[in-house]
Amino acid sequence: MRLLIKQRVFSWTDTYDVYDENGGVKYFVKAEFLSLGHRLHVYDASGREVGLVKEKLWTFLPVFEIDVDGVTRGKIEKQFTLFKPKYEIDFNGWRAEGDFMGWEYDVYDGCSVAVHITKELFRWGDTYVIDFGNPADERMALLLVIAIDAANCTQGK
Repeated sequence: MRLLIKQRVFSWTDTYDVYDENGGVKYFVKAEFLSLGHRLHVYDASGREVGLVKEKLWTFLPVFEIDVDGVTRGKIEKQFTLFKPKYEIDFNGWRAEGDFMGWEYDVYDGCSVAVHITKELFRWGDTYVIDFGNPADERMALLLVIAIDAANCTQGK
């Protein structure tokens, strides 16, 4: 299964449209316009909020909490490194490995790859592809990608 995330280029806030593998609209992501730190709301196609990615303030490096249906389910923290970005992920029991800088990485559930994420280059606005085998991982994978993108954006990448 696959999701395609496309950032809207001409928008006042971080806004993304999320499509399924057939090109149908699946989710919509919109940031709060005037908030301290990032607060990205994720809505399904019917307009129901299904997740929230929110930046914790007053931290040295970016930290984002991920809420699902109003309950905080985990967080990601950007780690201090000199060259290659690294994240501490405490979310859904997952760990991630790969080239975050080039946006080619795998998310593991135990020893198995649950999600594969890539960033498509040479696109107008950020475009990400999320591949996953288990339909239950769809929303969690989307929230994780949004959080990592926000962490990179916070540091000007």
